[in-house]
Amino acid sequence: MSGFAAAKAWRDQDPDDETRAELDRLITAAEAGRAEADAGTADAHATEAGSAAALAELEDRFATRLEFGTAGLRGALGAGPNRMNRVLVSQAAAGLAAFLLAREPHPSVVIGYDGRKNSHVFATDTAELMAGAGVRAILLPRLLPTPVLAFAVRHLDASAGVMVTASHNPAADNGYKVYLGGIDAGSQIVPPADGEIAAQIERVAAGDIRSLPRAATYELAGEEVLDAYVATTAAIGRAAADVKFVYTAMHGVGWETAQRVFAASGFSLPAVVTEQIEPDAAFPTVAFPNPEEPGAMDLSFAVAASVGADVVIANDPDADRLAVGVPTADGWRRLSGNEVGWLLGWRAADRLTVTDKDGTLANSLVSSPALAAVASAYHLEHAETLTGFKWISRVPDLAFGYEEALGYLVDPDKIRDKDGISAAVELLALVSELKAAGKTLADHADHFAAKFGAYASSQISVRVSDLAEIPKLMHGMRSNPPTQIGSVAITSIDDFANGFAQFPPNDILRMWTEDGSRVIVRPSGTEPKLKVYIDASSIDGTARERQNAAAAKVAALDAGMRALLA
Repeated sequence: MSGFAAAKAWRDQDPDDETRAELDRLITAAEAGRAEADAGTADAHATEAGSAAALAELEDRFATRLEFGTAGLRGALGAGPNRMNRVLVSQAAAGLAAFLLAREPHPSVVIGYDGRKNSHVFATDTAELMAGAGVRAILLPRLLPTPVLAFAVRHLDASAGVMVTASHNPAADNGYKVYLGGIDAGSQIVPPADGEIAAQIERVAAGDIRSLPRAATYELAGEEVLDAYVATTAAIGRAAADVKFVYTAMHGVGWETAQRVFAASGFSLPAVVTEQIEPDAAFPTVAFPNPEEPGAMDLSFAVAASVGADVVIANDPDADRLAVGVPTADGWRRLSGNEVGWLLGWRAADRLTVTDKDGTLANSLVSSPALAAVASAYHLEHAETLTGFKWISRVPDLAFGYEEALGYLVDPDKIRDKDGISAAVELLALVSELKAAGKTLADHADHFAAKFGAYASSQISVRVSDLAEIPKLMHGMRSNPPTQIGSVAITSIDDFANGFAQFPPNDILRMWTEDGSRVIVRPSGTEPKLKVYIDASSIDGTARERQNAAAAKVAALDAGMRALLA
């Protein structure tokens, strides 16, 4: 099928007025420009330029399609198979339905959605197509956090779950995240299931979505699901002392659920960042709705300073991530994901010891080695996984898991994905216990360094406009491996391209230095970035001396890597 024919076929089956008109304008501009240029009219050069731009845009939208993988689908909204739209989502829903029907005789799916543009529309399309295909479909009652959907998969014993969200991606994006029940226990999809679903989607995409059966017989979940999530999550931690805290939803869907959980756990309601508390798909106060991004928490820090808060709690837009802000002598700062991860991991290890239980502490391989030190000190199992909670959640006998990208799983019996609300309750419970004892999180961090050693980390993100730049950068490091980072010698490099140790093939390079520090380089799985993770530690001297030494090692490696990538 020619480029124009494919674009017209897509347009003709598109049920969305906006994207259908968008595609029609591109087709018309490309065709008219080419015709006028061929005719040699007076403004041929201008029309030819317009035609070229329209053709380039069509090429970008139709030369490939958004790949369905272990993160499901995620991309910019717009017309065509390389964008998120109702045609693509319908194909995905029908393909997933076919996969589920081949997997079991009477499958079910629960569907959730957040506050992004078209999330409700995509979720409703999914429910109708699932019901039309013969899959029992249950739609959550309104926009809710991703953790509620992940909880609902297990709570309702569903065969699968779909969450329509782009999490912390830019406002122009949306996404489609898939969970599996049964033997997968509510975790996100991993190979080979992702490939099998993708194959079914490709089969559906060869046809016209107008021929797919739809039904309005899907169910609407009642409040019981949310009530159960709130009750279960609130039981994770209790207030030991009054904590004055600030909360921001980052223009997302966390607040309604989070405030109920906080209250049920005995915490006073927080001061909120009014400008960011309600869902807003435009995310008007932040360049990127990601608490990790510079400036994203500035408003919450301003509120915290004005009310004299003990701590800041921030969720990302779908509330599966948690960011924590603390006061310092120089103003407020965000704790790194590693800092929060090892403090919550320490808390989990203490709990296992008190209850005389075994369990495994787990983190992604790009996260700090600190959690392994905690596990060793407590004689617990420790596991390292590939990045993503689809892997962390599958660790046997998991008691606690985290990844440095602000993701924490503190209650694996309840949910098999990161959960920014339950992690917030656990963090607040820790802060309240410390406050009752006359201590702060900073005191607790010093105690950690004295007990386990000091750990420091940093991250470099190289954002690209052309995704082809990322494999070029990775190839360059493989073909001409660096021998040192700044003045620090590299002693060995682990290349995961063909698999390494227990890990399957992955585009990851891990470098070890002469002082025992570690640098990992990999492409981002969700954004157009090359990411560099730097970790160092020290066990010499006082807690403060250890912290200073680890920080100095990281600073030197950070500067060295920036020079290498420049």
